[in-house]
Amino acid sequence: MNTPRLEFVHCTAPGPHRMGYWEWGDPAAAHTVLCVHGLTRQGRDFDVLAQALVERAGGQVRVLCPDVVGRGKSDFLADPQGYQLPTYVADMLELLVRTKPQTLDWVGTSMGGLIGMLLCAYAPTVGATVRRLVLNDVGPVIEWAALQRIGQYLGKSGTFASVQQAADAMWAISSSFGPHTPAQWLALTQPMLKPVCTAQGETAYALHYDPAIAQAFGATTPEQAQQGEALLWQAYDAIAARTLLLRGAESDLLSTATALQMTQRGPRARLLEFAHVGHAPTLVDARQTQAVADFLLAAS
Repeated sequence: MNTPRLEFVHCTAPGPHRMGYWEWGDPAAAHTVLCVHGLTRQGRDFDVLAQALVERAGGQVRVLCPDVVGRGKSDFLADPQGYQLPTYVADMLELLVRTKPQTLDWVGTSMGGLIGMLLCAYAPTVGATVRRLVLNDVGPVIEWAALQRIGQYLGKSGTFASVQQAADAMWAISSSFGPHTPAQWLALTQPMLKPVCTAQGETAYALHYDPAIAQAFGATTPEQAQQGEALLWQAYDAIAARTLLLRGAESDLLSTATALQMTQRGPRARLLEFAHVGHAPTLVDARQTQAVADFLLAAS
């Protein structure tokens, strides 16, 4: 299967909205892997990983890749202040109620990892338990300088005359993802775009996320971030799932010190670093996809 199925789940908080999700593999498979993307990304980021998992498992796995609300095919929220972790966790619980996974694993990149850390505590309330957890370049402590860097471009993309122009512009702010071939980067870029009509009646392209996401993000103060760290450490320390922590060796968001702490407390994550990569590994490179597949599909 080279293309996933697009499905929707109806969510209720902070107001009614639909969340789209991409489904790979056998919908009846007992093993479900839920992959959740970063702040401005969308579920098609995991195309390469999803196909690798389905192939390795002989089709006996279902991979769900949601577009977090405000991104991709999901609705935009009427109130931008809803673009925060409690909303995202509530939406994922709705998805679990709908899909009823028997064995549940979680792969979360950046923001998706934060959602996963919190969801581990709430999944049992809807009859699910996260068995294995992959945290991709994120932990309870998010470096303030990285947040400031992201805030410089968040919600300010404008429009592009072509897909290639958009790809070039996105690479200028995403080169920390590490080496990619032009074909790999174009494949990651295309699902990020939606066609729009210019005032001159010509077709252009805009990023497929709500620029208003920047409002809640930009309102965060260093003091609030520090308070959030305490809550995230509390959530991390309570995780019972076997945990794999991926880190770009040049990451400015997940420090070496935080990563090492994560190997020594809570679920005592196994740490795997990728050279020449910053924030965050895209899980497109064969070494990265193999590491995740080995962890999730291991017999024990």
